[in-house]
Amino acid sequence: MDVNFADGAPANGSVFASDGWSNGSVFNTFWKGDQVTFTDGQLHLHIADAKGEVEQGYYAGEARTALHYGYGEYTVSMKPAKVEGTASTFFTCTGNYDIGLDGNPNPWDEIDIEFLGKDTTGVQFNYFVDGQGGHEHWYELGFDASEEFHTYGFIWSEDSITWTVDGEPVYTVEASADTPLPSTPGRILMNYWCGTPNAEGWMGKYTLSDATADYQWVKTTAEGVNLGG
Repeated sequence: MDVNFADGAPANGSVFASDGWSNGSVFNTFWKGDQVTFTDGQLHLHIADAKGEVEQGYYAGEARTALHYGYGEYTVSMKPAKVEGTASTFFTCTGNYDIGLDGNPNPWDEIDIEFLGKDTTGVQFNYFVDGQGGHEHWYELGFDASEEFHTYGFIWSEDSITWTVDGEPVYTVEASADTPLPSTPGRILMNYWCGTPNAEGWMGKYTLSDATADYQWVKTTAEGVNLGG
């Protein structure tokens, strides 16, 4: 898959906006399709005041792929928002809402690239295996990611995950008996969100802003499969 947002929203539906639900937990956002826009050759994710229309305080933008992808190389060109209390992200994820090729619900497997708007001079890497996270790693970039587009990604194999910045490997985790890695194909997702007070210790406190998380393109060498959901 290779999607360039210079052409606007993909006509084939390979990437589409999430609409009509919330992740719950510490997310103080409800995904709404109109918070995903395509202008200036980019995909933009927004946050807007929900004005009491939903339980969450804000509407927000998330884009996701129609297909699920497994082992391979993943890359995005993005510019996160520099707004305290927010996260601008690129990741793969699946869970029990997806039915695997074996006919059973998928485990919660995830590989993350997360930018915290309170400090965009670094980026957080993380992963989940069957719902178990706690593998956060903070990487100092040496530049402010919110000022211009850079490429970020990861190379995911059965034996390791290597995260990259501008094409250079910067952090690797290797599988072992005590350190299993994600193994289940997931959707590629990009989202921009703010948290509940329970997340403020990690993210900071959000104040409404018209800033956006911006994306130029996304691609992967992995083969897409249709798991529905």
